[in-house]
Amino acid sequence: MNRFRPGMAFGDYMIKESARGKVRAMEEVNPQRVRLHKWLGVGIALAVGLLLVRLVSLQLISGGRMRVLANENRIRQLKLSAPRGKILDRNGQILADNRAILRIIPDSKLTVDDWQRRYPQGELAAHVVGYLGEVGQDEVGLLGEGSDKYRLQDMIGRSGVEQQYESRLRGRDGGRLVEVDSSGEVVRELGRKLPIAGQDVQLSLDMSLQQAAMTGLAGKKGAVVATNPHTGEVLVLASSPAFNPLDLSASLNGAELPLLNRAIGGIYAPGSTFKMITSLAALAEGKLDAGFTYTDTGTVSVGQFAYTNWYFTQYGKTEGVTGWVKGLTRSVDTFFYKVGEYTGPDLLAKWANNLGFGVKTGIDMPGEVAGLVPTPAWKEQTKGEKWFLGNTYHMAIGQGDLLVTPLQVNAMIAILASRGQNCRPHLVKDTSVPCSKTEVDPKIWDIIDRGMRGACSAGGTAFPLFDFVPAVACKTGTAEYIRSDGRIGTHAWLTAYAPADDPTIVISVLVEGGGEGSRAAAPIVRQVLAKYFGVEDHYNYAAVSGVGE
Repeated sequence: MNRFRPGMAFGDYMIKESARGKVRAMEEVNPQRVRLHKWLGVGIALAVGLLLVRLVSLQLISGGRMRVLANENRIRQLKLSAPRGKILDRNGQILADNRAILRIIPDSKLTVDDWQRRYPQGELAAHVVGYLGEVGQDEVGLLGEGSDKYRLQDMIGRSGVEQQYESRLRGRDGGRLVEVDSSGEVVRELGRKLPIAGQDVQLSLDMSLQQAAMTGLAGKKGAVVATNPHTGEVLVLASSPAFNPLDLSASLNGAELPLLNRAIGGIYAPGSTFKMITSLAALAEGKLDAGFTYTDTGTVSVGQFAYTNWYFTQYGKTEGVTGWVKGLTRSVDTFFYKVGEYTGPDLLAKWANNLGFGVKTGIDMPGEVAGLVPTPAWKEQTKGEKWFLGNTYHMAIGQGDLLVTPLQVNAMIAILASRGQNCRPHLVKDTSVPCSKTEVDPKIWDIIDRGMRGACSAGGTAFPLFDFVPAVACKTGTAEYIRSDGRIGTHAWLTAYAPADDPTIVISVLVEGGGEGSRAAAPIVRQVLAKYFGVEDHYNYAAVSGVGE
């Protein structure tokens, strides 16, 4: 039996196609392609690694912040505006309040979206009440006293009581925490903080008197101030022309300066209303006694200069022998020229300061100015000029560089009416103001009172008030000024207190460029007093004419 002898088989020579392909690929591969594939693999690995790192960062490091941002998109805080406090006059009449702006929310309920300020009296009390304006960039973030920080589009008081009592009127805003959907619509409410309304502010102002004052000033530029001389409460504070507190567009560039509060911010020569201070200075300082007289001849001459009396200038007449009472009753300029000469400018300035000129009264309202009481030292320092006797003459009758506000004139007359009691004028009714005392010999008060009663009686200068009941004590004033065209114009003054025996009201009226105080200012005083005392007034205002200063 032949034994099997192993030898080469077919399989020993067979090369599989897969193996042949690998060999051929290895023989034909490009080294550059190998490197490219290698770097591509590295790049993919890096990309995956970065994605993993970012994922870890988002989840572990920034996850909290991202959740906050997501919640901010989903959860929002909506402001609930606080209504401002009301502003009321002394009788509860509304001067400023709010109108609710309503909106409908998804559950078909009405809710207050915001508040709009409302001024029912319009221009009548605009200068007193003020207006609102948007918070400026420089005010954003400021913390109001007792209230929240101001934000863009918040409203803030810009003048008058709105500005003075901003922190009291503003209140505190509340808010709603709500969840919204992708379109921003409210889905549900998560929480709510109710707003706290601002406090109401009640003024001492009497709108019936304010109305009478503004009616008298209609078509004129000027101011009316009325106060209680025993408390300092302001009953009237009117300035004309006025403005619409809800639309300032027509007022910002107005040639008539309607935004100017002439009662506290306008300055004028006081004219003959200053003659009471000239009298006080001379008598209180002992420069002249109660028996002093001067014979008016119409003119006082100083070198080449002549200083005349108004009665002589207008009618060519003289007053003859004149004492204190007649000097005030008839407003005799020549008498007061000589009184000023004997007294001197420094003492005139001292008593002007004592009675509130040259300084702010401190009324609770922004925009008050101090005016000016000149002295020889002031003139030399400011103008580089010496003081002359003629400057003293001008100052003694309320002219020259002397400048006051209607409020200051009113405060001065209030001191005379109360015989030395000086109470700071104020607008808020619940404010208690301590009063100081100007000590003067009672006989001096008597002299001035008699002279002012005479001015409002037959033979005086304030003829529209001669027959008024109760009796009035007053002083007219006609103050010269240089008009824009270079000519001389005159401001009209009248300041008074009543009843003369026991004054409860002091009123001062200024009419810019109005002419004589007796003709332009006295009728307005009469209108306000008639309203105050409830008098049925039949005075023929259309026929106002006569002799006056």
